[in-house]
Amino acid sequence: MLTFTPKAQEKIQSFFKADESSKGKSLRVMLKPSGCAGYEYALGFDQKRDNDTLLSQDGFSVVVDNNSLPLLEEATIDYSEDPMSSGFKISNPKEKSSCGCGKSKQF
Repeated sequence: MLTFTPKAQEKIQSFFKADESSKGKSLRVMLKPSGCAGYEYALGFDQKRDNDTLLSQDGFSVVVDNNSLPLLEEATIDYSEDPMSSGFKISNPKEKSSCGCGKSKQF
């Protein structure tokens, strides 16, 4: 099952509270074709579609399309901040490799 750390849940909940356009939507987590390795992770607010699986989290819902779900089901999403950077980090045991810049992943 796709897992969110407490820090990631807290940050996502703060985005939902701060962004009026997110009202009535879910967090979409997906893999989209990109880069030289094949796929890139994408997160955003969206409505549930017919080919989506709905996952409940603490304080928000997550939608994942049925093509991405098998590749994301063991992933963990975390959020970190330090003086040099901040952002979400996805750890996924199903990744086989990534491109040189680390943006796109191969499964």
